Amino acid sequence: MYYSDEVVEEVRSRNDIVDVIGSYVNLKRKGNSHSACCPFHHEKTPSFHVSREKQMYHCFGCGVGGNVFTFLMEHENFTFPEALESLAERAGYDLPKQEMSAEAKRQADARTKIKDMNKLAAGYFHYLLKTDHGTNAFQYLKDRGLTDETITKFGLGFSDVYSDDLYKYLKNKGYKDDDLKDSGLVKYDEKHGFSDRFWNRVMFPIIDTNNRVIGFGGRVMGDAKPKYINTQDTLVFDKSRNLYGLNLAKKSKRPGIIFCEGYMDVISMHQAGFDNAVASLGTALTVGQVNLIKRFTDRAYLAYDSDEAGTKAALRALEIMREFEMPARVISLKPYKDPDEVIRAEGTEGMEKRIGEAKSATMFEIDVLAHNYNQEDPQERTQFQKEAAKRLSLISEPMERKNYIDSVAKQYDIDRDSLKEAVTQYGITGATKVDTFAFRDRNRKSPEEEKEQQQLKSERLLISWLINENALFDVLKNMISPDDFFEPVYHDVIKELYEQYNRDGKVTPAAIMNHYQSKEEHEKVSMIMQQDFDMEIPQSEKSKVVTDLVKTIKLRSIEHQLEMTKGDLTKQSELIMAKVKIEKMKPINTFR
Repeated sequence: MYYSDEVVEEVRSRNDIVDVIGSYVNLKRKGNSHSACCPFHHEKTPSFHVSREKQMYHCFGCGVGGNVFTFLMEHENFTFPEALESLAERAGYDLPKQEMSAEAKRQADARTKIKDMNKLAAGYFHYLLKTDHGTNAFQYLKDRGLTDETITKFGLGFSDVYSDDLYKYLKNKGYKDDDLKDSGLVKYDEKHGFSDRFWNRVMFPIIDTNNRVIGFGGRVMGDAKPKYINTQDTLVFDKSRNLYGLNLAKKSKRPGIIFCEGYMDVISMHQAGFDNAVASLGTALTVGQVNLIKRFTDRAYLAYDSDEAGTKAALRALEIMREFEMPARVISLKPYKDPDEVIRAEGTEGMEKRIGEAKSATMFEIDVLAHNYNQEDPQERTQFQKEAAKRLSLISEPMERKNYIDSVAKQYDIDRDSLKEAVTQYGITGATKVDTFAFRDRNRKSPEEEKEQQQLKSERLLISWLINENALFDVLKNMISPDDFFEPVYHDVIKELYEQYNRDGKVTPAAIMNHYQSKEEHEKVSMIMQQDFDMEIPQSEKSKVVTDLVKTIKLRSIEHQLEMTKGDLTKQSELIMAKVKIEKMKPINTFR
């Protein structure tokens, strides 16, 4: 769908970026901006910044950035039209009826076809499960204790033993080979042609929070490996940002979300009444999945397998949840391996009791530490106590830290005063300050590369100054122009900023993002626009810094013009005089 720049800007202006991103990420106010741990990569120190004034976001850790449209495109895997329509609906704004551009129509059609094929495939798999072809698969599910109602509720199915069965079925429905190649349902190679990705497997449809079938998981019925496979990432499916069962769990009246490891665990939990259970899709818990559940709950439980692999997965998950301030507790499944075994052995009452006795993240981590050391050996016991003290020292809230010290000392028979002293000694780990002003290059470069980098850095920083100090536009308008900027994106940005300022008397950085489509351009532009120097440079230094930036950019521009005008003595003479004038430039007295 194509919309005019005016419509796009109207939708953007009606959606405050802090409010929108704040519905996905726990933002904390910091000076003139808001910050959080980045929702797009794993980090411990917040480097993700959102500016209400500029209506922009940027992560100084991984480089992602943009405006409110960019965020939805990144976080929800939306196309631009989908992000625009979602934000228009959020703001209660009726979009004018428009015709789609050719590319937008192609993208929308491709996504619609994949969704339609997934829906057809889910229905076909479910149908096969109830036929003679699916007898063994149906019996497997019944042997696992699933009722007919549960099988229907989750839309479980069976992919036939023939490796081209679904391919032929979808071809008969009118889909072309080019459509099928991108569906994630079939595979293609030049030697064998098309074949089904899933065959002779119990099928688990993966349904998103809008109740659309976006992919599948399949468990093999024979001895083939791997035991489970999932749909590859497609235009509608990203395994790192979806959870199995969340379409049902989001409607649960039970508190929190329970994370399990497998599809069958989730289904067994729901059948037993624990309809708030979900599972990741063949991967360890991801940042995207934690952000996803934060839209539906304020607490989480982990019901991971009780073996060593499950314990390690739980520890990793707790680390991510802690960074996103998602309270989490760990359910003990021992001596059983997984939730399905617990429910079979102890029933709903047993699982309910275990949920009530779930350990906090800190106590679980210390319990894991305790089992890693021989408590009968004085040296190993001492090492355990040191490691426990280090863990407790990370708790910043004094009362909470005191309570944990009391609990750990009592549970593991440690002298409380000695433990408290050790915790105090290790202290609270502080965050490392990110040097966002310097943009220092850590790799050695040639003199030519260093000069080029210095030019680009100067262009980037001067644009940032103009955005932060609009008064500079009047001061610099006769000193420097867009033609002095070498980097194409920076040239376009400074040109647009001058036009905005001359037209409106102010600049709107977020509106400039509407002109860029690629992820790389969004990252470049957002890094410029999110730079904030208020805490980086003393007031007395600002004039000198800006003057130095202008001189660097202008001198490089003059050098380039001298190269381009060789033979034109008049022009060369003018440029040499301009160069001398720039070199003698006094500090720009703008900041008082």
